[in-house]
Amino acid sequence: MNTATAGLGAGMALGFAGYFGGFWAFLLVLVLGTAGLIAGLALQGDLDLRGRRRR
Repeated sequence: MNTATAGLGAGMALGFAGYFGGFWAFLLVLVLGTAGLIAGLALQGDLDLRGRRRR
């Protein structure tokens, strides 16, 4: 799945959540989708979280 298809799916999910569930459902889907994206990128190795930590 390429990024355009993933973006289309995410946009459709946000649209359905906003239409059927209102603003708070839209916001919840947006936040959880962003968290899933960050976790997926970190597990895949495309996002290096070690640079964000301070020691």
